[in-house]
Amino acid sequence: MRVSSGVGVRVFGQLQPAQRRNLGILFVAGLLFWASLSSLLPTLPLYVRDVGGTSQEVGLVMGAFSIGLLAFRPWLGRLADGHSRRIVLLIGMGAAGMAPLGYWLWDWIPWIALVRAFHGISIAAFATAYVTLVADFAPEAKRGEILGYMSLVNPIGVAIGPALGGFLQELVGYGPLFLFAALLGLVGFLCTQSVREQRRGGWGSLPPDGAFWSLVLNPKVCSLAGVMLLVGLAFGTQTTFVALLIQEVGVPLNPGLFYTAVAFASFGVRLLAGRASDRYGRGPFISLSLATYALAMGILLVADSVGAFLVAGIVVGSGFGTLIPLISALVADRSEPAERGRLFSLVMCGFDLGIGLAGPILGTLALGSGYRAMFGYAALLALASLGAFLCFSNGRPGSSLCFALGLEPDRFRQPDPLPLEQPHPPTPLSTGSRPAL
Repeated sequence: MRVSSGVGVRVFGQLQPAQRRNLGILFVAGLLFWASLSSLLPTLPLYVRDVGGTSQEVGLVMGAFSIGLLAFRPWLGRLADGHSRRIVLLIGMGAAGMAPLGYWLWDWIPWIALVRAFHGISIAAFATAYVTLVADFAPEAKRGEILGYMSLVNPIGVAIGPALGGFLQELVGYGPLFLFAALLGLVGFLCTQSVREQRRGGWGSLPPDGAFWSLVLNPKVCSLAGVMLLVGLAFGTQTTFVALLIQEVGVPLNPGLFYTAVAFASFGVRLLAGRASDRYGRGPFISLSLATYALAMGILLVADSVGAFLVAGIVVGSGFGTLIPLISALVADRSEPAERGRLFSLVMCGFDLGIGLAGPILGTLALGSGYRAMFGYAALLALASLGAFLCFSNGRPGSSLCFALGLEPDRFRQPDPLPLEQPHPPTPLSTGSRPAL
């Protein structure tokens, strides 16, 4: 860890002062965002139950989050490319700051579900703008490594947020908890005001007025969107049902400790995988991450002890902590700066859709056979995502297999453009040409 940290200091030390400053601001904002969001993960279901919600209504409220994600990712991706990444970043932080106050405003279940859907916009906006800005600032030769370091905001924030949220809820109740989550979002909103993005010209090779969903046929990313759909189905199964599986098996383990193991393992692999992928290629590390995630689902399928569930958490973190930063880096490799937001949004829409469908589909398939059977299906889905990556990630199956094993370069990789203009304050919304949204 000490060696990796020293390497990280050297990498960021090689950047221009403006790049270091902007990346530093983004890192702080990312920590605040994920801490705010995750502080409600262990407490919002309890809040819905305590205001009279049934188990079905708890699921409805929590699932409403994906509505905001899927509905707004296309528009936000176009806004990030056609106008300003920074504005999309501010939309995400603003939604993260306002939504907790909405939960507190009224305890009517339909209202809470509506606010939860609005809360989903925060990830759709913040994640899109954050990844594209980091990719903009990172030199091509260090893109994977810098994305790996900058993605540490997720495991750190998710490790801090639930602990603080659970403590506040038990100590002083829901009201102060919601105020705390809103305050984190507000501070992050003020922080992101200082980000200065780099100017991009035009719309890249993608038309400005084309239908967003027609991009799913773009060979640069169509296979990646399919891979992420399958991963999202497996991931949604894990996040929805692992606590219930622990309870069904009768293992004396707090489910929060499972996610603690996930966070620690995710933190460690992010320090190493991005840098290695810059040197050896993205393909073999993405393949390894998908295989590792399938192994984690297999472990959960047979887990029957505290140690087995903790090992599964470590394996989940190792696989998933590698996958998302490297998929982000691969999308950045394959896109021109002016189209990066739309292509990243499209790929992550596959993941969002998988998460949203996981509960209803896997729950129906495993009806009557218990929660354990769901993880058998999740393991098969994770293996299917690996198969899709091996066969289709680089166009033709033979070329894709070679790319996935590190034997052939990425045929869709875009060369870095000429140096971008110096960072500058974004053009106000009231001036300049607008994208066709």
